[in-house]
Amino acid sequence: MIKQKTFWHGWKYDYAIHEHKTSKLLDNGLSQLKDYMDGLFSSCPNKYFTEGPRGSRLKFQMPSLDIRRHNDHEVSFLTEYGRGINAERFKSEHMKVQMFMLENDKKTVAIEVPVWLMPKEEDKFDNLFKEKKPLTGHIDILRIENNKIWVWDYKPNAEKEKYAATQTYFYALMLSKRTNIPIENFMCGWFDTANAFVFKPNLKQLKEFI
Repeated sequence: MIKQKTFWHGWKYDYAIHEHKTSKLLDNGLSQLKDYMDGLFSSCPNKYFTEGPRGSRLKFQMPSLDIRRHNDHEVSFLTEYGRGINAERFKSEHMKVQMFMLENDKKTVAIEVPVWLMPKEEDKFDNLFKEKKPLTGHIDILRIENNKIWVWDYKPNAEKEKYAATQTYFYALMLSKRTNIPIENFMCGWFDTANAFVFKPNLKQLKEFI
């Protein structure tokens, strides 16, 4: 059911997909996402991930994002269960949560998904990132809900995060570019055991920012 591959992209990333859920949840207009994720096992441009800017290190805010806070979101409950059940199985707090959701949550289809954005794919790339090399990242958790692609990042102290919205926004943008699925089909969020913060990304937010 679970297909996994370890990438060494400056650090160890255990990319994994749940093949049954992927086939079931991505058969209605989201087949490009399945094709992309399947292709990563045989063709991932690993050199991109050791050279350019990283999505997890972006240190600017996007004030136009309409962020909603939830203190009873299901991803927070899943996080609490995962940390408890996998307490002895994994050392990494992230892996405790990620693998629990991949194995047990009916909406989670993949974890640690590599994504990238080429400079030519976005106007004013140089102004944003001060780089001429690809922007890269790894999406902690991908979930499918109501035929929307949810890009989630696990943050153990979610309430204190200053740049998580920017990070997840660009993760969604990168995945949109890689799959040719419009960014309007995405939702973004970050979470811990107590809170989840969510927003809907769109290209207008990026244009207003730059």
